[in-house]
Amino acid sequence: MRMIKSFWGALTAASVIAAAPVWAEQGVTDSSVSFAQVAAMEGPAAALGTGMNLGIKAAFEEANAAGGVNGRKVSVEGFDDGYEPDRSVEQVRSVITGNDYLGLIGPVGTPTTQATQPLATEAGMPYIGPFTGAGFLRDPKLTNVVNIRATYGAETKVWIDYLVGTLGLKDIAILYQDDGFGRVGLEGVTKALTDRGMSLVAEGTYTRNTVAVKTALLDIRKANPQAVVMVGAYKPIAEFIKLAHKMKMDAVFVNISFVGSDALSKELGAEGEGVIISQVVPFPWDDSLPLVKQYQAALKTVAPDAAPGFVTLEGYITGRVALAALEKAGTDVTRESYLAALQDLGTLDLGGFSLTYGAGDNQGSDDVFLTEIQADGSFKPLALGDG
Repeated sequence: MRMIKSFWGALTAASVIAAAPVWAEQGVTDSSVSFAQVAAMEGPAAALGTGMNLGIKAAFEEANAAGGVNGRKVSVEGFDDGYEPDRSVEQVRSVITGNDYLGLIGPVGTPTTQATQPLATEAGMPYIGPFTGAGFLRDPKLTNVVNIRATYGAETKVWIDYLVGTLGLKDIAILYQDDGFGRVGLEGVTKALTDRGMSLVAEGTYTRNTVAVKTALLDIRKANPQAVVMVGAYKPIAEFIKLAHKMKMDAVFVNISFVGSDALSKELGAEGEGVIISQVVPFPWDDSLPLVKQYQAALKTVAPDAAPGFVTLEGYITGRVALAALEKAGTDVTRESYLAALQDLGTLDLGGFSLTYGAGDNQGSDDVFLTEIQADGSFKPLALGDG
């Protein structure tokens, strides 16, 4: 097992100080509580795992600076799974058997969570804020799972509402990662189109953790689509869009939140203008929202050079949810009492952004927002009525 060191030098000291002793029973000592994050920290999806990690740390260090939770300092340790299910299983098994962590937090991806969620559920291990909108994690029987974000089905419905209902487009194609994640997106798009009496004009796939998208592009290009909806990670998606531009393909490109908006914008550079991305958290630059203002301050404290972004904001929200349950669990916290607190969260108003949980409902938010990349690489909110 390999602990992933922070990519931000400013966090190194804080991470060392906050690390829980290895003898901690279920990650809890008299003075500390430790969570584990198993996610992509390297490779084509690394920005998602490291971004979630930074956001979670921002929330935890904000709480620690105020005295911690019930007198305990809270920390998270990251373990790299490379966005590969087999590696993720290995890491999660080590976390569970080591018994040094209260719960798992911020896992990234559908194929990896499909492989690891059953392990966590069997072990009674809290599984908080998975960075995926896959429907299987919303099963009401999964009482150890706490979701933050809206489903991929909700995102894909908003895509079609915008492309068809607002822009009046008819010829829509899809590029998707050829695994459980991509197929969930495909199902959502297909359903949204079917509900309107429509169907896809073309489909293309690529293999996870590669940028081999040229064959898919050539297949999709033959259909001359007006829009291409995309279910994948930022590196292959950026490669597809760049190649499409070289081939003079004139289409609207729409991406799912998992793509990693900030990373995609950086990968695309000047070619990102006009690319649309659906989001499941508020606009990270709208500091009129108390949550966002708090997030920006917390982020600046732990990583002064880090710019606000959608992934770190989702990590911050995930951290805040974990902290709320920890507070609710009281001073005599155990994994069992913490799970009970997670299941009894009710409605959390985090400052203009609310999450609601209840019996048989482990998903906090149903909100989906649209954004568009601008010429300078920044983002602007996009309303469904815009066009």
